[in-house]
Order: sequence, then structure tokens, then C-alpha cells
Amino acid sequence: MYFYNITTLMKQSRNSKIFINYFLGPLLFVWLFWSIYQQIKKQPDLETAWEGIRQSFNSLLIWNIVAVVLLMIVNWSIESVKWKIAVRPIQQVGFLKAFRAVLSGVSFSVSMPNRVGEYLGRVLYMDEGNRLKTISITIVSSISQLIITLFMGCAGWLFMKHVIIEKQLVSAIWFDVILYGMIAATVVLTLFYFRLSWIIKWVDRLPGSTRFAYLVKALEDFNATLLLRLLSLSVLRFVVFIVQYYLLFRLFEVDISWWQAFWAVSVSFVVMSVIPSISLIEPLQRGTVMVMIVKLFTANTIGIGFTAIGIWFINLIVPAAIGSLLILGITKMKK
Repeated sequence: MYFYNITTLMKQSRNSKIFINYFLGPLLFVWLFWSIYQQIKKQPDLETAWEGIRQSFNSLLIWNIVAVVLLMIVNWSIESVKWKIAVRPIQQVGFLKAFRAVLSGVSFSVSMPNRVGEYLGRVLYMDEGNRLKTISITIVSSISQLIITLFMGCAGWLFMKHVIIEKQLVSAIWFDVILYGMIAATVVLTLFYFRLSWIIKWVDRLPGSTRFAYLVKALEDFNATLLLRLLSLSVLRFVVFIVQYYLLFRLFEVDISWWQAFWAVSVSFVVMSVIPSISLIEPLQRGTVMVMIVKLFTANTIGIGFTAIGIWFINLIVPAAIGSLLILGITKMKK
């Protein structure tokens, strides 16, 4: 009887692998690739943006595009290191595997609201039994980036106070309300970030918590040193983002200084982080927000729009396309 059960389980496991490798994997690949293609096809401003990019190939500023693409690789490499460090308490993951997991997460995220697919794409690279635990860890890693975004956004909002009020983006009263709201959100989120033990204690007190408490137990290993490392890497990613935007501003002749670009983009990031993101209209959302903020310093709204769409394409669509190719190899990596 025991031998029969083992044989049955082996056959079921073999059948599951065949199903995943030869049916589900290719089907998922086609779905992800088709989703990305539809997003590219349906963007109303994408053709115009591409025309501007093609024209820029005739100038020496073509190297700005090359630099932005290279910085995209740096950007996702930093995120891979962050995730590698974050999941270390439950599983050792090499850099290349982490990089593949991150790109696969991007591939899933562009077809789901607010890029929640990042979690799904990454956990597929974890061992059985660690996948659900990885979700809470990945959320903490994302919070570290959000804290930096809020902090820099507060600084940018203060830096831009005069021009914001002068050009009536908001009134003086609403300026203060928004500022205090951002400061409060930053303080609360930072306190939450450095007091993860509170979450574990709260979960332990919930009725029936024994069934899901293990999902957050890994957070017990997140000490202050680890959390500060994640924040430091988040700062590096933030700077990379700003440099990318500045290079494309220069490429599309947006007349703006480095510091104006730094603070304007910082504020734009905060606005985009609180707006519900719908993948099919995300480039339009990005362009609208970026134009609204950056036009306080320059009249070249077309160049601003080109920049926003260019960053979206280079930072999200290109990695997502690569990630969709990697999806096919996930199950083979599990062998």
C-alpha cells in the first residue's frame, strides 16, 4: 500500500511537470507577451513618442538613450540585490536568480493593477514552502522604496513652494495641508518599517493565527542593520531614476536645471505613488503628472511627455518583455 502511494505521487508529480513545462508555461508566456503587445499598441501617444526618439538618433544626444538603457540595467540590478538581501533569512538566492525573478515580476506587473504582479513573478523562483513567506518580505522591501519616495517628495514640495503657489498649482492653504499629510505619512510608514515586530505580535493575537502566522515570522530576522541596508539601496535606485529622467529631458530639449529636475521628478513620484495605476493608461498617467509638475519650470510639454513615455518604455516594457521570456525557464530551474 505504501509503495502504491509513493508510485502514485511520483506519477502525479511527473504529470504536473509535463503539464507545467509543455502547456501552462507556453500558455503563460503567450498571455504575458500578448498583454505587453496590447499595452504598446493601445497607447495613444506612443507613436508620437517613438517618432521623437527616432529623430534624436541623428544627434550626438543619442548617447543619452544608451546611458538611460544602461541605467535601467543598473536600476533593476540594485532592486535584485535588495530582494536577494531581503529573502536571505528564508532562502539563499544568487544574484542572477534574483535578477531573473525581478524581471519576471515586472513581466507580471505590467498586466495587473498597481503592479501587484511583481510579487507573483518573484515567488515563482522560491522553493516550495517559502513562496508565501516571500510575499511579506517583498512588501517590506517595497516599503523601503516608498519611504525614500515620500521623504524626497516632501523635500521637493518644500523646495518648489514658491513656484507652486506663484503659478497657482495649489493654494497656500492646500500646500500646507499636502505637506503635513506627506510628512505624517512618511513618519507613520517609517515607524511601521522599523517596528516590524509589532506586526508579528498583532498577528499572533488574531483568532486562528496559527494557520497563517508563519507568513510573517520571517520578518523577525529583519534587524535595524538589514532595514537600513534596504533603505540605502532604495536611495541609490532613486538617484538612478532621477538621472534617467534628466538625461531624457536633455535629449528632448526640456530646458530645466539638474536641481529643478531632481525636485520636480521627486514630487511627481509621490503623486504617481498615490494614484491607482491602471496598466493600459499608465503612460498617460505618468505623462499627465509629469507635465503638471515639470511645466512649472519649462514650457516644453511635448518634451516632458516624450520623457515620461520613454522612461516607461525603457524601465518597464523592455524588462517586462525580457521577463516574459524568462517565464518559460522557471519550471526547469526548479528541477
